[in-house]
Amino acid sequence: MRITGYRSLATVHEWGRPVGDVNGVVTAGVTEVPVLLLETDEGLTGVGLGGNADVARVFPALEGQDPRAVTSLYDRMLAHVFKSGHGGQVFATIGALDMALWDLKAKIAQEPLWRTLGAADRFVPGYASGLDYALTDDELVAFHERWARRGFTGAKVKGGLDVDRDVRRLAAVRDVFRVNSDRPALMYDVNESWGRHQAVRLARQVEERVELTWIEEPVRRWDVAGHRAVATAVRAAVATGENLTGLEHFRPLLAADAVGVVQTGAVWGITHFLRVSTLAFGHGLPVSPVGYDANPVAHAAAAVPNHLVTEVQDLSFPVGLGVDQEIADGGIVLGDTPGLGIEVDEERIVARAASGGWSLPSGPHVRPADAGLRLAPQTR
Repeated sequence: MRITGYRSLATVHEWGRPVGDVNGVVTAGVTEVPVLLLETDEGLTGVGLGGNADVARVFPALEGQDPRAVTSLYDRMLAHVFKSGHGGQVFATIGALDMALWDLKAKIAQEPLWRTLGAADRFVPGYASGLDYALTDDELVAFHERWARRGFTGAKVKGGLDVDRDVRRLAAVRDVFRVNSDRPALMYDVNESWGRHQAVRLARQVEERVELTWIEEPVRRWDVAGHRAVATAVRAAVATGENLTGLEHFRPLLAADAVGVVQTGAVWGITHFLRVSTLAFGHGLPVSPVGYDANPVAHAAAAVPNHLVTEVQDLSFPVGLGVDQEIADGGIVLGDTPGLGIEVDEERIVARAASGGWSLPSGPHVRPADAGLRLAPQTR
């Protein structure tokens, strides 16, 4: 079997609520979901999700190759773009292609990817996460009551600018999940909105009033000293890593003992997750992938020994994507459909043609110019 071509298309996720974080909110609640289809000479098609703007540049590294050699092809893609860099949208494109390669490999083996990767159990523990910064307190509670009914015992709350508001919302979410646990897990995500000068002070203020499982991205992703300062000052673990790419970006944080929960971005692909997990395992640390549409990295999470918990952001899937998994019992129950278990209905996607809001100037992927410099307006 040989790789012969690719097709790019985009669908949307209709969240039914505004989504975002302290850096920005998509008020319409509709976001784009890029889909990449990798074609072979035997009619099998691999499905990859995530940004693939540079696919024309990266694809020559795969053309004519046997898709079963996934990890070798991953390194081949990295080598192909070595001279001009492999960060940002280039790394995202490699991640989408890598995801499609793993999908193909499992389809060739006629088994779900979690089985191909060596997992013994189809269940992946999860925590609820609503990208909830714009929800009112009542909406936040109602949102998480749905997750509590599905057996979840923990959740993540977005914050960063107003610690009094954040504490109130964390406590409200904690109370929702007490139906399933005496001590629900609370993850507090400020999305890099604090500078080093304020991170320790504000983190302590929150932790004095509510127990945290982890505090996520308290400072900029590359700030090793800042992460270390927070890690030594608070009781909760520091979680970070979703916006890091190569292993060279993770090593300084791990070497400085500046992170307690190593995170990965789902859009960076399966091989990336597996390699970061191995690096974290070597440092005695757990790994946790952040959420993404259709939860594709859950297959890999099921297979690594140091997986802690996977972020789950919604109970529905993007338009035109059929996904063989169930959100139940406090996590993701993966199905038996070969590959990632994602079926693409191209006709429905084309008929629904719409645009999303992740990349708009007001969206959460566009960091405000004064972020990290402003002081939280309400602090004790």
